[in-house]
Amino acid sequence: MNLIALDSRVRGNDENNMAETLAEGAAAILAAGEPAEKVALSRALATRWRAGGMTVGNAIPPPRPARPARPALCPPRDMPRRRNFGSIAGRIALIHALAHIELNAIDLAWDIIARFPGADLPRGFYDDWVGVAAEEAEHFTLLAGRLGALGAAYGELPAHDGLWEAAAACISGQGSLGPKAATAMNGFLGLIERLAREVSGLALHEQVDHVLQASGLIEHYKKDKADRGEARVENLDELVNAAIGIHRLPGVVVSIDDPNGGNFTK
Repeated sequence: MNLIALDSRVRGNDENNMAETLAEGAAAILAAGEPAEKVALSRALATRWRAGGMTVGNAIPPPRPARPARPALCPPRDMPRRRNFGSIAGRIALIHALAHIELNAIDLAWDIIARFPGADLPRGFYDDWVGVAAEEAEHFTLLAGRLGALGAAYGELPAHDGLWEAAAACISGQGSLGPKAATAMNGFLGLIERLAREVSGLALHEQVDHVLQASGLIEHYKKDKADRGEARVENLDELVNAAIGIHRLPGVVVSIDDPNGGNFTK
């Protein structure tokens, strides 16, 4: 069944409507296995939170988000390799993988809210993560709709659960970063913070170009003498060109300071 059609049949959102606090609603979404229900509950809770009058509260999230019976979850090493993304089957496989990522992203955002309900955190922290969860829910719906248009549906192909396995390993201490990896991660986070400051106030295409150059990604691919290196550089150049096109669309303003990533005034 099409996810959008199923979504229209989700009535009442009982657990979400009964939740008195944001954390309780987040935990209820994590406990919802069916994607359509997860999307509907996400939309409803985001609307209630944005309306005001709702406290953060406390809740105990499930150890792992509930999942539908399908797709079958396999270890990453057992996932089939698909390279012909120009074919219909390849496109379906790619969109299915993206939909799976978005479904996980919905849960990631609500999990953060449910696990960190501390009173010392500003409301803006929860505003941001509610916004992320709501956006990921819309992304999943769009991808599921595209799968339907191609004659497929989410759940028909296998997927892997590597993201949550890695998170569980870190929580248990089995996946803690070693000194070298921790140093590398801290360096990466420092780079992200520096780039965010440097591109503040720049036009979208200038932001993209600066990040590609300052991060060393262009130089990295230029060192690859194989055809794939040149192709990737060309793809990144096209990304900058696409950003120029978006920047010049009438009525569109995109700023690094805009939490929604853009403001469409038309």
